[in-house]
Amino acid sequence: MKKRVFVVLFILLSSLLSRASIHYPEFVVNQMSIVEKMDESNTTSESIGELLQEQNRLYEESMNFIMSNKKKFIENVEQYEDEIFSLNKVMTINRRAGNTFAVLRDEVALKIYLILRSQNRMVKSILIALDSDTLQAYETKLNDIVNSNQEEVQKYFTKDYAQVLALNEESKILAIAKKNIHELRLLETVNADLIAYIYKFSPKMYRLNKYSKYHLISVAIYINSLSLVEVLNPILASYGLSVIKLISMLLLILLIYFFRKVVYVSIERYIFKIDLLNKYSVEISQKIKSSLEALIIVININMLIYVYLDFSSVEVITRFFNIVYGFFFTLILYKVVNTIAKVKLYSENINKSNIKNDLVNVGIKIVNFIIIMIGVLIMLFFAGVNLTAVLSGLGIGGFAVAFAAKDTISNFFGTLSILFSDVFSQGDWIEIDGHQGVVVEIGLRVTTIRTFDNALIAIPNGTFASNDVKNWDKRILGRRIKMHIGVKYDSKSEDIKSAIQAIRVMLDAHPGIATKATKYSHHNEKSHTAKLVSKDDLEGVKNNLLVYLDNFGDSSINILIYCFSKSVRWVDWLETKEDVMHKIMAILEANNLEFAFPSLSIYNETQES
Repeated sequence: MKKRVFVVLFILLSSLLSRASIHYPEFVVNQMSIVEKMDESNTTSESIGELLQEQNRLYEESMNFIMSNKKKFIENVEQYEDEIFSLNKVMTINRRAGNTFAVLRDEVALKIYLILRSQNRMVKSILIALDSDTLQAYETKLNDIVNSNQEEVQKYFTKDYAQVLALNEESKILAIAKKNIHELRLLETVNADLIAYIYKFSPKMYRLNKYSKYHLISVAIYINSLSLVEVLNPILASYGLSVIKLISMLLLILLIYFFRKVVYVSIERYIFKIDLLNKYSVEISQKIKSSLEALIIVININMLIYVYLDFSSVEVITRFFNIVYGFFFTLILYKVVNTIAKVKLYSENINKSNIKNDLVNVGIKIVNFIIIMIGVLIMLFFAGVNLTAVLSGLGIGGFAVAFAAKDTISNFFGTLSILFSDVFSQGDWIEIDGHQGVVVEIGLRVTTIRTFDNALIAIPNGTFASNDVKNWDKRILGRRIKMHIGVKYDSKSEDIKSAIQAIRVMLDAHPGIATKATKYSHHNEKSHTAKLVSKDDLEGVKNNLLVYLDNFGDSSINILIYCFSKSVRWVDWLETKEDVMHKIMAILEANNLEFAFPSLSIYNETQES
């Protein structure tokens, strides 16, 4: 008896449930209403356009709402399990009872709930897929998710309900069934529109999802909703930009700008407290400041590209910046090591030790070479090169290649010799093996020189390792002026002394002549390499001034004038030399001295008989 009562109550409850209207989300109700209006026979093209705009607005609002509440939506997505379970039970009972129209009504309602569940599951899967590392990976997952939804939904539209819609029987259940069939058709269109808009908003959703990681999605949605932004975004979209992206880039630039000061303070406060670096902290800080600034600029550019690519990483770009970071790591380490070496060498009295200066210089070069090699290996690693294969290739195969291409390798090492020895640089005036001219380019195999008669000469770099190179531009002060002035033998000694003194005074006061009082600055004051050599000799500083009575010639008393012009440029040197010669002529004239010239005196001696 109790069992029969329970069955009756269940049938009554199921009947009430089946008579109730289908529970649609508000968004679906609105979309179904728009689709229904579009299908009306009296709808004009202008009305359809307005309806499309309204549809687009609703989809965008829904997308913004879902993205703002992404976590909540994923955790609490509506599955319609109760409705589906109840309808299946009711259909079974009505099928047994032979209620054809009721079965039809519930069958269509069940399909509607299954489609709604499939839509919600699809949106949930898409929201999870948004966390993919790249847009390409996300789009691949999106295609799979949409295809899965379409395969599932398509099963619910295989049955044709045209005959049911053609029935004219007076039945409330049939009327509800027809209503459900009409809504099912509308839902089919809505599902297709939903997929179309998902693809349309896919890149935007992916970008917004990146902001959600930084809890900025509400701000991004608010900015995108501004009327001015809505006008600018379509224009910027053609350049891969948006207003929110530009704002993010600007804020990132400002953030990194202020962050660099924190970096400097941290380095000075913490890193330089290390005992090994403490006494060199000031010099190291000065040396690496420019490199750190450049590194921070590179980081800024890297982050801007990351934002421009919608907070995504591209393997090629990532690899490139890793190589650049490896380069800066090597450069900063190089500067630190050489700064420590330079300070240590000049702070200690190294001349009292038994260490040869050349050995110290070679030791520093070896350390620098090791640093450079480590840096190269790091950059090769980041470039994706198999270091094991590279190192193993330096074995027997390396000897075979070296033997076969010894001239090429000789020229290559000649290039390294030129670059590391700093014998000459591009633009220097050099002389080698009978050739003289200006260095145009130092290549991997040859160095090209433009001669003074405007010819171009290519000299193999191996030649520079086995020949003397004369560099006329490796000087910063002093181009030699040397001459002998001959005066006649009948000149008085006092006049010669007075003239020599006057020439000395003139040269010492001449604005174009280098003297001990001439001020100059070394080109390499900021050089990172410490060397135990005379800077004046290394960089070319000559300021000797000599004026002396030199010798008694065949037909003249010779005065030696030996000095250097301040400028090393040829034109300036000629002008200075010309002015000095005019002044010497005036001095000789003022001291009653005349220039001697080659002459021969003949004396006729008569003998007394």
